[in-house]
Amino acid sequence: MSNKIYVGNLNYDTTEDDLKALFAGHGEVNSASIITDRYTGRSRGFGFIEMATDEQAATAITELNNHELDGRQLRVNQAQDKPRRDDQRF
Repeated sequence: MSNKIYVGNLNYDTTEDDLKALFAGHGEVNSASIITDRYTGRSRGFGFIEMATDEQAATAITELNNHELDGRQLRVNQAQDKPRRDDQRF
């Protein structure tokens, strides 16, 4: 298992500090990031958390999946590595 967690269905007003505080109750949080639109800077409604250990990540996933934050029910699961494309086009 990986210690990187996907968090989806975020309220657009939720901050990285909000996420970090929520997950800190389940272990040490190494990083918290919310993905934003590159043109508008607005949240895209999902982010990633990296926990210190795999065990802490598993606990956080179990405890926080379907948890309500800022009026939205979170989707929390193990992050999947995105395959790299060899034909990057610009």
